[in-house]
Amino acid sequence: MAAAEALVREGFVVLPYINADPVLAKRLQDVGTATVMPLGSPIGSNRGLETREQIRIIIEQATVPVVVDAGIGVPSHAAEAMEMGADAVLVNTAIAVAHDPCRMARAFAEAVHCGREAFEAGMASAQATASATSPITAFLG
Repeated sequence: MAAAEALVREGFVVLPYINADPVLAKRLQDVGTATVMPLGSPIGSNRGLETREQIRIIIEQATVPVVVDAGIGVPSHAAEAMEMGADAVLVNTAIAVAHDPCRMARAFAEAVHCGREAFEAGMASAQATASATSPITAFLG
């Protein structure tokens, strides 16, 4: 936090990589960082969004772009982060260690695009109970 404050004061563009801590993310954006970059899971682990609920809070409170970084191992993890409303994801290990890195990078690019499209389209929310939604039900009432 102290380093971010000092760097912002000196005119640097600060892109802090942080644990998925909503309080820290808020404090960092309030001092003028250009983004916050919460981890999805430990760096290089490829385990996906283990910090999902914290990331949701960070996105909800964000006034700067949120870039989910670390732990994103497959394209569906990236799509999920984008569906949650993240502005971007940062992926390294999953692409770097793939048998075909160029093809894996394309798969991630498509997943990011689809996840953002779904977010912007306004996805249906999960419901606790069943609810018929077929168009014909409107005619039966």
